[in-house]
This record gives sequence, C-alpha cells and structure tokens, in this order.
Amino acid sequence: MKVELKEYFSIASYLGALMIVMGVLLFVPLVVYVTYGEHFEHERILIAFLVPAIASIVIGALLQRKLPSSVPSVKEAMLITALGWLVASVIAAIPFVIGIHKSFVDAFFEAASGLTTTGITVFTGLDDMPRSILFWRSLIQWVGGLGILTFFLAVSFRGATAAAALFSAESHKISSGRPVPGIFNTLKILWGIYILFTVTCFVLLTLEGVGIFDALNHCMTAISTGGFSTHDASVGYYSSFPHGYLIEYTFIFFMLMGGINFLVHYKVLTGNWKTVYRDFEIRWFWGFLFLMTLLVMMDHMLKTNFQVFCAGATVKELCYSVHDIFRISLFQVSSLITSTGYATKDINSPFFPALAKQVFVILMIVGGCVGSTAGGIKLLRVGVLAQSLKAELRQIVSSPNCVIPVVVQGQIIGSREMQRISALVLSWFALIAVGAWITSLFSDLDSWQSISGMASALGNMGPFYFSVEKMASLSPVIKLTYVVGMIAGRLEVLPIFILFYRSSWR
Repeated sequence: MKVELKEYFSIASYLGALMIVMGVLLFVPLVVYVTYGEHFEHERILIAFLVPAIASIVIGALLQRKLPSSVPSVKEAMLITALGWLVASVIAAIPFVIGIHKSFVDAFFEAASGLTTTGITVFTGLDDMPRSILFWRSLIQWVGGLGILTFFLAVSFRGATAAAALFSAESHKISSGRPVPGIFNTLKILWGIYILFTVTCFVLLTLEGVGIFDALNHCMTAISTGGFSTHDASVGYYSSFPHGYLIEYTFIFFMLMGGINFLVHYKVLTGNWKTVYRDFEIRWFWGFLFLMTLLVMMDHMLKTNFQVFCAGATVKELCYSVHDIFRISLFQVSSLITSTGYATKDINSPFFPALAKQVFVILMIVGGCVGSTAGGIKLLRVGVLAQSLKAELRQIVSSPNCVIPVVVQGQIIGSREMQRISALVLSWFALIAVGAWITSLFSDLDSWQSISGMASALGNMGPFYFSVEKMASLSPVIKLTYVVGMIAGRLEVLPIFILFYRSSWR
C-alpha cells in the first residue's frame, strides 16, 4: 500500500518549516553587504539573496500552514532529514548562481559541501570574491555544524516528540548519551557550548591580527570543522603574519574542540575534568592524534630532512626545523582527524611523502568523535570493532563454554548495536568504492586520486589528491555523486539509503 497522502503532506509541512528558516538565514549576509559597501560594486548580490529569501519564506509558509503535520515515525524522520538537506542545499546554492554566475551544479556542490561541513570547494579566486558571498559560505557551514534540522526545526517549529525524532534521524546513529534529560535542554546546552567556542575563537583570532572579517568567517568554519576559508591559500595565508605560529595553534585548538564529543565538553565545563582522559573514545582520539602526527613527522624526516643531512648539509641548512615539522604535521593531522580540511601546506606537496599520504586517507575514513561536528566513521566505532576483535581472540583461546562479551567503558555492547556498526562500516566502504569507480569512469584521474575524492566527500573532509581547479573541471556526474556522498556522510548513510529504498515509499 502506498504511503497515505497525509504522510506526504506531513513531510512537505516539515520541509516548509525548513524553507522558512533558510529564507530568514539568507537575509543575514545582507548585513555584510551593507557594512562593506558592496552595493557600489556588486549590485547583483542584493538580488542574489533577496529573491531566494522571499521565495523560500513564501513557499515554506504556504506548505507549513496549509498542510497538516504529525509526529514523524522513524522512517518519516529519516525521509524528512534526507530531503531536508537536499532542499536546504538547493536554496543555499541560489546566491552563488545569481551573485557570482556559477553553474547550478557547481553552486549546488558548493552549498552541499558547506552545509555538510565537508569543505570541498570548486570555487577559486576567493581573495577577490564579494565578502557577502564569502560570509554566506561560512554561515552555512556554521549552521550545518550541529545540524540545521536538529536546532531550527526542533526548537522553532515542533514539539518535543517530533524534535526527538528529528534529532535521532539527523544525529549520529550510535548512542553517545545526552548531557541532561529532555531534548530541548540538550539542544540548548549543545548550541550554548557551540556558540561559546565560536565567540572565543573570534576574539582570539582578532587579537592575533587576522582582521575582524577573517576572524568572523574562520571562527565559524573552525568550530564547525567545515574548513571553508576566505583565502585560496587557506590558513597558510597567515604564515607570514607576525603571530603566524600562534594563529596556527589557535586553529589547531578549535579544530580539536570541534572534533571532540560535545558531551565531553559539557562534563569538563561542569567540573568533571577526568573525562578528558577516562572516556573510552577520547583516549582513542588522543592516541590517534599522537600516533598519526608522529608517523607524518617521521616520514618527512626520513625521506626529506634526513636525506638532505646525509648529503652534507649542516643542521641550520636543513629544509625545516623540528618545530616546523611538528607544527605542520600536527596541523594537518588535526585538520583531517576532525574533518575540517584547513591546510597550511597542500597535502599533495612533497613535504608529505607516501606514508603521510596513506595516513591522511586513513584519517579521512576514520574521522573524529561521535557527538562532535567531525565526519568519518567515528573513533568510537573503530574502538568498538577493536574491542570486538579482542573479544573474539579471547573467545578462541578460552573454554568453549565461556562467553566473552564486547565491553566498552563498563557496558556490554549488544548484538543489535554491533550489527548497526558493521552495516555502517560496510556501507561506508561500499560507497567509497562506487564513488571511486564513477570518478575513474568519467575522468582521467588515477585510482589513488579517485579514491581520495570520494573518501573526502563521504568523510566530510575537504582535502583530496588533486587540485581545486581539477575538481572544478570534473564531470557533473562526478560532482553530483560527491554531493550524495557528502550528505550521506553527514547523515551517516541510513537516511540517504532510506530515501532511495523502494519500500520506504510503500
């Protein structure tokens, strides 16, 4: 039996509420437009934001007020979530089409990359781009960091039961706990911490001399682990600034804060400092950060500095100091483990030899913590699978009558949860494979580059092993494949699969 008409109406009503939110957001960049006097040079920018803003609000209001809505089921919540991110991406793309004359496919790609905090860009010439457009790119990343549906639909338009359904559908598909009982209290705390980090980052970057506009944009894209920058050189643009090193370490700190479970932040802010090293996933996070940074440093020193030193150079003549190698390696590992995508040095650079590039691919797949703004499979799942392997080995060497459960932080992981983790990991690798195959079929990229492109999209990462110019020139088929990958990665696959699953519409 087909889904009843009222269920279609309910889904459309929720999408209408989202359209209103997006319409209101489109007015915000006009403050930048007026502040920086862009009406003298970029007259089309006003139209680029006003037209979609008014259209979104009018259409959204009609859908929300004229169509009945009900508390969504699990399936309906996932359909609303998947369709909502697609609709939001289409709306967010319109200013790029009207304002800077981008094709719809490129604009849709950029908008989806922004909202999902992926950070892959097909835009060049950022240094000369209108500031209102740059601000819009940053704003949609900041909004997408914790989830546009989670906050705006839940808090502004719907009741607690509906809010809980949408929160579950949009957030990570593994239990990570809530700071307090009640969905609204949880959302207020999450967004309160998010705003606190954003403001703190803005103040520090401003004091360090990056400029108010750059600080405003980067504080939003750092804590959201999105990675959009106002400069083509990304954070590397600030390397020549008087406080260049300090600026880089500031970015490292806030990227890491965005990549850590916000429940951990809440516990620390409420006085429970021990969670920083006692939490199961956070120990994996620090371990991965340390190990991968060490591997990248060793790879560079053995392949580059060591060879130069063996050729007879003095310590002072070496290409990079130990501190430079540490800082660059830590920055890039932090950028990838949190899925931010900032760069002080291109990952295609000879600075990163073969082992470093392999490390980066692993980080693209693994990602950060559950309950954070980071992408990837998540370290908690990697840790659970590692515990599962350990339990299996213990089971083999133990008595046949002995039952060895998978235990994480004192809790037994049930078979249902293990099934979900296994399904997600399998789906993740399957999507990377399909995306890489499509990339290879419709481009001249090699296998390594093709894998990196889809892994970056699905992991919501940003960097890849070819140039931005090459990404911009790729076939629309590849770009749309990456868009599906970006949204699937942001929603952790299930809602996108439900959207294309025939039984969902029966």
